[in-house]
Amino acid sequence: MAITNTQHMSAEETETDGSDEELRYFVRIGQTDLDGTKSVERALSELPGIGRRSARIVAQNTGIDRRTTLGRLDDDAIDAIIDEVTNFADGNPDWLANRQEAFFTGATTHEIGNDVELSRRRDINRLQMIRAYRGIRHERGQKVRGQRTKSTGRSEGTVGVNVEQIREEEAEAAAAEEEEEED
Repeated sequence: MAITNTQHMSAEETETDGSDEELRYFVRIGQTDLDGTKSVERALSELPGIGRRSARIVAQNTGIDRRTTLGRLDDDAIDAIIDEVTNFADGNPDWLANRQEAFFTGATTHEIGNDVELSRRRDINRLQMIRAYRGIRHERGQKVRGQRTKSTGRSEGTVGVNVEQIREEEAEAAAAEEEEEED
């Protein structure tokens, strides 16, 4: 009996279907393994330095549908995606890059993978070495960008009033007063 489009296939029949043989479960871009079972846009957004907007632009620039499963793409399409990701700052406006006018080079680049974290650590270390205000705040583990610190960002103790502890102290004080009156 042939299965038509209106009939539903069981889970066993879908697993034995030949379409899973051509699916790559991991696609390597840079030093990161991306999930091949997800769409191109969603899989690329897992790459450090590439967000949802950047992933959509990469898919658009390469001419690949962003809803296509990444693991089903052929090698040429994946190579086109890799080229677009590595040269992202070249073909897009400067405001879209994640590293605008770098401190030492002055160039605008878009970093991906481990380079994002390395450059972030390097910038924080430079601020700490020159004893800048932001560097000192980073050293102390305090808020850096002007957020309120009166009630949040505390590393120890409780925020606000501990009502239960106050009630226990009042009950102990009342019990002590009753004992004094009885004596």
